[in-house]
Amino acid sequence: MSGQPAPLVERIATTGDAHGQELDDAQLLRYSRHILLPEFGVDAQTRLRRSRALLIGVGGLGSPAAMYLAAAGVGELVIADGDVVDRTNLQRQIVHAECAIGMPKTASAARTLAALNADVRIVAIPERLQGAHLREQVAAADVVLDCTDNFATRHAINDACVRARRPLVSGAAIRFDGQVAVFDPRRPDSPCYNCLFPEEGEVEDVPCALMGVFAPLTGIIGCVQAAEALKLVAGIGESLAGRLLLLDALGMNWRSLMLPRDPACRVCAEARPGAA
Repeated sequence: MSGQPAPLVERIATTGDAHGQELDDAQLLRYSRHILLPEFGVDAQTRLRRSRALLIGVGGLGSPAAMYLAAAGVGELVIADGDVVDRTNLQRQIVHAECAIGMPKTASAARTLAALNADVRIVAIPERLQGAHLREQVAAADVVLDCTDNFATRHAINDACVRARRPLVSGAAIRFDGQVAVFDPRRPDSPCYNCLFPEEGEVEDVPCALMGVFAPLTGIIGCVQAAEALKLVAGIGESLAGRLLLLDALGMNWRSLMLPRDPACRVCAEARPGAA
């Protein structure tokens, strides 16, 4: 009948360029709420489908981050974690269920993510990434999410990201306090993690096993990490590069602080374009 709107899939398919042909009808429908966004569209969704995200740490932060990356249609999601699921994890690590207790976290998460979106290729690495293997995985990724809980690992990930010039989305959560930042070595004005927390500085790890952590806080911070990673890969919006986002979940207060880069940083100063 004339005057009737075209089917949703047909309308969506005509909004992008030829790249949109990489998405079939089922995918156009699945990701339609992204594609209908003027800032997003078929092209950005196609970029997500072509991308490879590396997520390190499938715990409180990594659980929601991984689930949203998979649901949103990232093409390949690499998850790395050397730990197994413990009963104490279940209060906040929503990618794992009770039946997964004792199972490697990567295997548990891979099962959940595959059920969430069969389009996404899940690569599970059941080990703590370090050394050459860490550098190799970082270099192969389009974006890296640090969802770990100790400074030694965070510094190693930052070093690898600076070397390979890969954007790093870093998150942390303890008690009721959370923080998120993006460190993008592709930008000459962006600091790295070492600019914020120098490895030689006096910073002490505070494990949640001793201090506790508010369950939804990890979900909030992990979701912000997923949002920043998706924006970076899709090429939309403005990232948190150069800013530190802080959350006091007890009072539900957000603060945003500017992060200048350290021109004398031992990690990123010499690695910047144009450096001597």
